[in-house]
Amino acid sequence: MNGPIEWIAAIGTILAATMVAADYSRRVTGTGFLLFSFVSCLWVYSGLTAKDGTPLAIQNAVLLLINLFGVWQFLISRKKKMEIKKAEEIADQAKREVAKETSQ
Repeated sequence: MNGPIEWIAAIGTILAATMVAADYSRRVTGTGFLLFSFVSCLWVYSGLTAKDGTPLAIQNAVLLLINLFGVWQFLISRKKKMEIKKAEEIADQAKREVAKETSQ
């Protein structure tokens, strides 16, 4: 398990984790989940084609479902988009208030 698929999957996993953890915006986080979904498919394939890769394949099949839920939450669900947008607006307001209070 040291071929190009595994390297692409490893680098993609690192990038996706960075995107989700950074939490720049709903779109970036959702794109991170989309990338996670893609690399989960690569890991499942890699696990199924490797000699002892069944645990890796099972783990990433479950993670694929979780990541698809993340894609739904951040990129597809209209209700969730509205909730996240409203939460971001409230968070921005709180940041401005804290900055104003700490600058005095």
